[in-house]
Amino acid sequence: MKNPNKVAVVFTGGTISMKIDPRISAAIPALSSEEIMSMVTNIDKYADIEIVNFDRIPGPHMTPKKMMKLSKLVKKLILREDITGVVVTHGTDSLEETAYLLDLTINSTKPIIIVGAMRNSSELGYDGSSNLSAAICTAISEQAKNKGVLIVMNNELNAASEVTKTHTLSLDTFKSMEFGPLGIVDNDEVIFYRDITKHAHIETATIETNVDLIKTAVGMDARLIKYCVDSGAKGIIIEAMGRGNVPPAMVEGIQYAIDHNVIIVMVSRCPMGRVLDTYGYEGAGRHLRNLGVILGGNLPGQKARIKLMLALSITKERKIIKEIFEKDFYR
Repeated sequence: MKNPNKVAVVFTGGTISMKIDPRISAAIPALSSEEIMSMVTNIDKYADIEIVNFDRIPGPHMTPKKMMKLSKLVKKLILREDITGVVVTHGTDSLEETAYLLDLTINSTKPIIIVGAMRNSSELGYDGSSNLSAAICTAISEQAKNKGVLIVMNNELNAASEVTKTHTLSLDTFKSMEFGPLGIVDNDEVIFYRDITKHAHIETATIETNVDLIKTAVGMDARLIKYCVDSGAKGIIIEAMGRGNVPPAMVEGIQYAIDHNVIIVMVSRCPMGRVLDTYGYEGAGRHLRNLGVILGGNLPGQKARIKLMLALSITKERKIIKEIFEKDFYR
Protein backbone atom coordinates (compact mmCIF):
# COMPACT_ATOMS: atom_id res chain seq x y z
CA MET A 1 0.00 0.00 0.00
CA LYS A 2 1.28 3.47 -0.91
CA ASN A 3 2.46 5.55 2.03
CA PRO A 4 0.31 8.73 2.39
CA ASN A 5 3.35 10.75 3.51
CA LYS A 6 6.29 11.74 1.35
CA VAL A 7 9.20 13.72 2.75
CA ALA A 8 11.93 15.34 0.68
CA VAL A 9 15.24 15.11 2.53
CA VAL A 10 17.70 17.70 1.23
CA PHE A 11 21.32 16.90 2.06
CA THR A 12 23.74 19.83 2.37
CA GLY A 13 26.50 18.19 4.43
CA GLY A 14 27.77 18.82 7.94
CA THR A 15 28.88 16.45 10.69
CA ILE A 16 25.89 14.21 9.98
CA SER A 17 27.65 13.23 6.72
CA MET A 18 31.18 12.91 8.14
CA LYS A 19 33.45 10.14 9.34
CA ILE A 20 37.07 9.96 10.47
CA ASP A 21 39.69 9.90 7.73
CA PRO A 22 42.48 7.68 9.17
CA ARG A 23 45.13 9.51 7.13
CA ILE A 24 44.60 12.77 9.00
CA SER A 25 42.77 11.46 12.10
CA ALA A 26 40.01 14.03 11.67
CA ALA A 27 36.42 14.06 10.46
CA ILE A 28 35.67 15.02 6.85
CA PRO A 29 32.58 14.82 4.59
CA ALA A 30 32.41 11.20 3.44
CA LEU A 31 28.97 9.58 3.70
CA SER A 32 26.56 9.63 0.78
CA SER A 33 22.94 10.56 1.36
CA GLU A 34 21.98 6.94 0.74
CA GLU A 35 24.44 5.73 3.39
CA ILE A 36 23.01 8.17 5.92
CA MET A 37 19.41 7.17 5.15
CA SER A 38 20.30 3.48 5.46
CA MET A 39 21.00 4.12 9.16
CA VAL A 40 17.51 5.54 9.71
CA THR A 41 15.87 2.16 10.22
CA ASN A 42 12.13 1.52 9.79
CA ILE A 43 11.45 5.05 8.55
CA ASP A 44 9.57 3.53 5.58
CA LYS A 45 6.74 2.73 8.01
CA TYR A 46 6.16 6.45 8.43
CA ALA A 47 6.97 8.08 5.10
CA ASP A 48 8.35 7.61 1.63
CA ILE A 49 11.66 9.44 1.31
CA GLU A 50 12.82 11.43 -1.69
CA ILE A 51 16.55 12.15 -1.48
CA VAL A 52 17.71 15.51 -2.85
CA ASN A 53 21.46 16.12 -3.02
CA PHE A 54 22.17 19.83 -2.68
CA ASP A 55 25.77 19.83 -1.41
CA ARG A 56 28.21 18.05 0.89
CA ILE A 57 29.94 20.86 2.77
CA PRO A 58 30.77 21.54 6.43
CA GLY A 59 28.79 24.25 8.20
CA PRO A 60 31.44 27.01 7.96
CA HIS A 61 31.53 26.60 4.15
CA MET A 62 27.90 27.70 3.82
CA THR A 63 27.44 31.16 2.27
CA PRO A 64 24.51 33.59 2.03
CA LYS A 65 24.24 32.97 -1.72
CA LYS A 66 24.13 29.19 -1.18
CA MET A 67 21.46 29.77 1.46
CA MET A 68 19.33 31.64 -1.08
CA LYS A 69 19.84 28.85 -3.62
CA LEU A 70 18.72 26.37 -0.95
CA SER A 71 15.69 28.54 -0.17
CA LYS A 72 14.61 28.48 -3.82
CA LEU A 73 14.99 24.68 -3.90
CA VAL A 74 12.96 24.18 -0.71
CA LYS A 75 10.25 26.51 -2.07
CA LYS A 76 9.92 24.35 -5.19
CA LEU A 77 9.75 21.15 -3.16
CA ILE A 78 7.21 22.45 -0.67
CA LEU A 79 4.89 23.56 -3.49
CA ARG A 80 4.59 20.01 -4.81
CA GLU A 81 1.30 18.37 -3.91
CA ASP A 82 2.94 15.01 -3.24
CA ILE A 83 5.37 16.43 -0.66
CA THR A 84 4.15 16.42 2.95
CA GLY A 85 7.18 18.24 4.34
CA VAL A 86 10.85 18.98 3.76
CA VAL A 87 13.85 18.06 5.91
CA VAL A 88 17.23 19.72 5.39
CA THR A 89 20.43 18.26 6.85
CA HIS A 90 23.00 20.89 7.74
CA GLY A 91 26.29 21.52 9.53
CA THR A 92 25.58 22.76 13.04
CA ASP A 93 28.08 25.65 12.99
CA SER A 94 25.88 27.72 10.67
CA LEU A 95 22.62 25.80 11.02
CA GLU A 96 20.76 28.53 12.89
CA GLU A 97 21.62 31.14 10.25
CA THR A 98 20.39 29.02 7.34
CA ALA A 99 17.30 28.01 9.30
CA TYR A 100 16.48 31.66 10.02
CA LEU A 101 17.00 32.67 6.40
CA LEU A 102 14.63 29.90 5.26
CA ASP A 103 12.14 30.98 7.93
CA LEU A 104 12.19 34.57 6.67
CA THR A 105 12.05 33.78 2.95
CA ILE A 106 9.58 30.87 2.81
CA ASN A 107 5.93 31.35 3.72
CA SER A 108 4.43 27.87 3.81
CA THR A 109 1.97 25.93 5.93
CA LYS A 110 3.91 22.69 5.35
CA PRO A 111 6.62 21.71 7.85
CA ILE A 112 10.22 22.58 7.02
CA ILE A 113 12.72 20.96 9.37
CA ILE A 114 16.46 21.56 9.73
CA VAL A 115 18.56 18.84 11.32
CA GLY A 116 22.20 18.05 11.97
CA ALA A 117 24.48 16.00 14.19
CA MET A 118 27.04 16.75 16.89
CA ARG A 119 28.92 13.46 16.51
CA ASN A 120 30.24 12.06 13.26
CA SER A 121 29.49 8.53 12.13
CA SER A 122 32.86 7.20 13.34
CA GLU A 123 32.15 8.21 16.94
CA LEU A 124 30.34 6.19 19.56
CA GLY A 125 26.81 7.51 19.98
CA TYR A 126 26.47 8.97 16.47
CA ASP A 127 23.33 11.09 16.74
CA GLY A 128 22.74 11.71 13.05
CA SER A 129 20.31 8.84 12.42
CA SER A 130 18.19 9.48 15.54
CA ASN A 131 18.02 13.21 14.82
CA LEU A 132 17.06 12.54 11.22
CA SER A 133 14.31 10.09 12.17
CA ALA A 134 12.88 12.63 14.65
CA ALA A 135 13.02 15.32 11.95
CA ILE A 136 11.11 13.14 9.48
CA CYS A 137 8.48 12.33 12.13
CA THR A 138 8.09 16.08 12.65
CA ALA A 139 7.85 16.76 8.92
CA ILE A 140 4.78 14.49 8.63
CA SER A 141 3.09 15.78 11.78
CA GLU A 142 -0.13 17.76 11.41
CA GLN A 143 0.87 19.63 14.56
CA ALA A 144 4.02 20.92 12.85
CA LYS A 145 2.08 22.86 10.22
CA ASN A 146 2.11 26.68 10.34
CA LYS A 147 5.03 26.70 12.77
CA GLY A 148 7.61 28.21 10.43
CA VAL A 149 10.99 26.53 10.08
CA LEU A 150 11.82 24.17 12.94
CA ILE A 151 15.12 22.76 14.19
CA VAL A 152 14.93 19.18 15.46
CA MET A 153 17.92 18.01 17.48
CA ASN A 154 18.18 15.77 20.53
CA ASN A 155 14.40 15.11 20.35
CA GLU A 156 13.59 18.79 20.95
CA LEU A 157 11.64 21.12 18.66
CA ASN A 158 12.83 24.70 18.44
CA ALA A 159 11.84 27.66 16.28
CA ALA A 160 14.39 28.97 13.79
CA SER A 161 13.78 32.51 15.05
CA GLU A 162 14.59 31.58 18.66
CA VAL A 163 17.19 28.81 18.71
CA THR A 164 20.96 29.14 18.94
CA LYS A 165 23.95 26.83 19.30
CA THR A 166 25.06 27.08 22.92
CA HIS A 167 27.78 24.46 23.36
CA THR A 168 30.66 23.26 21.20
CA LEU A 169 30.20 19.59 22.11
CA SER A 170 26.94 18.78 23.89
CA LEU A 171 24.19 16.88 22.08
CA ASP A 172 21.61 19.32 23.42
CA THR A 173 23.56 22.31 22.14
CA PHE A 174 20.59 23.91 20.32
CA LYS A 175 18.47 25.82 22.80
CA SER A 176 15.92 28.59 22.83
CA MET A 177 17.48 30.06 25.93
CA GLU A 178 14.89 32.73 26.64
CA PHE A 179 11.69 30.82 25.96
CA GLY A 180 12.54 27.11 25.87
CA PRO A 181 11.67 24.54 23.19
CA LEU A 182 8.34 24.49 21.38
CA GLY A 183 7.99 20.79 22.08
CA ILE A 184 9.55 17.35 21.92
CA VAL A 185 9.63 14.16 19.87
CA ASP A 186 8.79 11.25 22.17
CA ASN A 187 8.44 7.67 20.96
CA ASP A 188 8.16 8.96 17.36
CA GLU A 189 5.30 11.25 18.40
CA VAL A 190 5.55 15.02 18.01
CA ILE A 191 4.23 16.96 21.02
CA PHE A 192 4.01 20.76 21.10
CA TYR A 193 3.81 22.61 24.41
CA ARG A 194 3.71 26.17 23.10
CA ASP A 195 3.50 28.19 19.89
CA ILE A 196 5.02 31.38 18.52
CA THR A 197 2.57 34.08 17.48
CA LYS A 198 4.68 36.26 15.18
CA HIS A 199 6.31 35.06 11.96
CA ALA A 200 8.36 37.64 10.08
CA HIS A 201 8.53 37.23 6.30
CA ILE A 202 10.68 39.01 3.71
CA GLU A 203 9.72 38.26 0.11
CA THR A 204 12.91 38.33 -1.94
CA ALA A 205 14.87 36.21 -4.38
CA THR A 206 18.19 37.99 -3.82
CA ILE A 207 20.46 38.86 -0.89
CA GLU A 208 22.81 41.74 -0.09
CA THR A 209 25.98 40.12 1.19
CA ASN A 210 27.90 43.30 2.14
CA VAL A 211 26.75 43.34 5.76
CA ASP A 212 29.27 43.20 8.61
CA LEU A 213 29.04 42.22 12.27
CA ILE A 214 30.98 43.97 15.02
CA LYS A 215 31.00 42.87 18.65
CA THR A 216 31.44 45.59 21.25
CA ALA A 217 34.01 45.32 24.05
CA VAL A 218 35.49 47.66 26.62
CA GLY A 219 37.51 50.53 25.17
CA MET A 220 36.66 49.96 21.51
CA ASP A 221 36.74 52.91 19.15
CA ALA A 222 35.55 53.87 15.66
CA ARG A 223 38.25 52.15 13.60
CA LEU A 224 36.44 48.89 12.73
CA ILE A 225 33.20 50.67 11.86
CA LYS A 226 34.97 53.16 9.60
CA TYR A 227 36.89 50.34 7.94
CA CYS A 228 33.65 48.49 7.17
CA VAL A 229 32.10 51.64 5.70
CA ASP A 230 35.16 52.43 3.60
CA SER A 231 35.28 48.80 2.40
CA GLY A 232 31.79 49.01 0.94
CA ALA A 233 29.50 47.74 3.68
CA LYS A 234 25.83 48.45 3.03
CA GLY A 235 24.86 47.53 6.58
CA ILE A 236 26.50 46.85 9.94
CA ILE A 237 25.22 44.91 12.92
CA ILE A 238 26.57 46.20 16.23
CA GLU A 239 26.49 43.70 19.09
CA ALA A 240 26.31 46.27 21.87
CA MET A 241 26.73 45.87 25.59
CA GLY A 242 23.80 45.06 27.85
CA ARG A 243 20.57 46.86 27.02
CA GLY A 244 22.16 48.44 23.94
CA ASN A 245 25.09 50.69 24.80
CA VAL A 246 28.60 51.21 23.36
CA PRO A 247 31.82 52.90 24.52
CA PRO A 248 31.71 56.62 23.62
CA ALA A 249 34.67 56.32 21.26
CA MET A 250 32.55 54.11 18.97
CA VAL A 251 29.94 56.82 18.45
CA GLU A 252 32.08 58.68 15.92
CA GLY A 253 32.18 55.55 13.76
CA ILE A 254 28.43 55.00 14.05
CA GLN A 255 27.79 58.61 13.00
CA TYR A 256 30.27 58.16 10.14
CA ALA A 257 28.36 55.10 8.92
CA ILE A 258 24.99 56.81 9.10
CA ASP A 259 26.38 59.88 7.27
CA HIS A 260 27.48 57.49 4.50
CA ASN A 261 24.00 55.91 4.28
CA VAL A 262 25.12 52.64 5.87
CA ILE A 263 22.34 51.00 7.88
CA ILE A 264 23.24 50.31 11.53
CA VAL A 265 21.23 47.74 13.47
CA MET A 266 21.98 47.26 17.16
CA VAL A 267 21.50 44.05 19.14
CA SER A 268 22.97 42.90 22.45
CA ARG A 269 25.97 40.71 23.08
CA CYS A 270 23.98 39.23 25.98
CA PRO A 271 22.51 35.80 25.09
CA MET A 272 19.04 36.80 26.32
CA GLY A 273 16.91 39.93 26.38
CA ARG A 274 16.16 42.67 23.86
CA VAL A 275 17.84 46.00 23.31
CA LEU A 276 15.96 49.15 24.33
CA ASP A 277 16.79 52.85 24.49
CA THR A 278 16.65 52.87 28.29
CA TYR A 279 19.79 54.93 28.92
CA GLY A 280 20.54 58.44 27.72
CA TYR A 281 24.28 59.03 28.22
CA GLU A 282 26.80 59.29 25.37
CA GLY A 283 26.91 55.97 23.52
CA ALA A 284 23.77 54.69 25.24
CA GLY A 285 20.67 53.36 23.51
CA ARG A 286 18.69 56.63 23.46
CA HIS A 287 21.66 58.55 22.07
CA LEU A 288 22.28 55.94 19.36
CA ARG A 289 18.60 55.68 18.40
CA ASN A 290 18.42 59.46 18.04
CA LEU A 291 21.38 59.23 15.66
CA GLY A 292 19.47 56.78 13.48
CA VAL A 293 20.47 53.36 14.82
CA ILE A 294 17.79 50.68 14.38
CA LEU A 295 16.94 48.38 17.30
CA GLY A 296 17.19 44.66 16.54
CA GLY A 297 15.10 43.21 19.36
CA ASN A 298 16.39 40.03 20.97
CA LEU A 299 18.08 38.63 17.87
CA PRO A 300 21.69 37.51 18.22
CA GLY A 301 24.15 39.24 15.92
CA GLN A 302 24.40 36.42 13.38
CA LYS A 303 20.62 36.31 12.85
CA ALA A 304 20.22 40.08 12.78
CA ARG A 305 22.84 40.06 10.01
CA ILE A 306 20.80 37.56 7.97
CA LYS A 307 17.67 39.68 8.42
CA LEU A 308 19.48 42.87 7.39
CA MET A 309 20.98 41.14 4.33
CA LEU A 310 17.48 40.20 3.20
CA ALA A 311 15.98 43.59 4.05
CA LEU A 312 18.69 45.40 2.07
CA SER A 313 17.95 43.19 -0.93
CA ILE A 314 14.51 44.79 -1.23
CA THR A 315 15.18 48.36 -0.06
CA LYS A 316 17.93 50.77 0.96
CA GLU A 317 15.47 53.07 2.77
CA ARG A 318 16.30 53.29 6.48
CA LYS A 319 12.66 54.04 7.35
CA ILE A 320 11.44 50.82 5.73
CA ILE A 321 14.25 48.72 7.23
CA LYS A 322 13.48 50.24 10.64
CA GLU A 323 9.88 49.08 10.20
CA ILE A 324 11.05 45.56 9.28
CA PHE A 325 13.09 45.30 12.49
CA GLU A 326 11.05 47.32 14.97
CA LYS A 327 7.42 46.66 14.00
CA ASP A 328 5.42 45.02 16.81
CA PHE A 329 8.38 45.32 19.21
CA TYR A 330 8.95 49.06 19.68
CA ARG A 331 6.90 52.24 19.86
